[in-house]
Amino acid sequence: MKIKYHGHACIQIHTGEKSLIIDPFLSGNPTATIKPEEIITDAVLLTHAHMDHILDAAPIASANNDAPVVSIVELASYMSWQGVKNSIGMNMGGTFDLGFAKAKMIQAFHSSGIVIEETKQILYAGMPAGFLVFAEGLTILHAGDTSLFSDMKMIGERHPIDVVFLPIGDHYTMGPEDALQAAEWYNAKLTVPIHHSTFPGITQDEKQFIKQLEERGLKGKAMAPGDVLEIVGR
Repeated sequence: MKIKYHGHACIQIHTGEKSLIIDPFLSGNPTATIKPEEIITDAVLLTHAHMDHILDAAPIASANNDAPVVSIVELASYMSWQGVKNSIGMNMGGTFDLGFAKAKMIQAFHSSGIVIEETKQILYAGMPAGFLVFAEGLTILHAGDTSLFSDMKMIGERHPIDVVFLPIGDHYTMGPEDALQAAEWYNAKLTVPIHHSTFPGITQDEKQFIKQLEERGLKGKAMAPGDVLEIVGR
């Protein structure tokens, strides 16, 4: 399995000749190393409705790949209005089989809405979420945008997690201190910090975070946009 980090909260999981991308935010991301039209994927997963997570979902799914978009039901309806032909709504605790991988929706504590500046409206877009992705005998957790919550410990106890992608930016999500606790509770074999340093206000020292993980007996890896992580399946 290969996992490519596209910056901010966007990762792409490659398994065999298939792949899925989570929270594609490339055209508005100053750190991205790839354009939306260059993405080849078989599925798009969305954790919640904020623009720094869904901005390029419709173009990637519809114009480029004819791929399904999987998200919470309310956001799925919105994506269908944006021209996504195969918008799949699911809900917390459910699992969707993509054929080459399974995606289980887990809770996150955040907000989720779409701000329409022109009409000064905010569309409710369902609950925020994270995803457990199962493929090649491996379990990958994308926490989504979230604060710290105690059920992370339960999730870590129930699922042997190989890699967890955790936000550390603070201000909009948990910061490094809370993310360290989350990493302990998820107890993954590898922790990768995301959702940081894209914009002013969420700048963090990811190398210091990795050092603090190691001090707690946990393994971490800092990834820059464009970096690829390779893991051997079971």
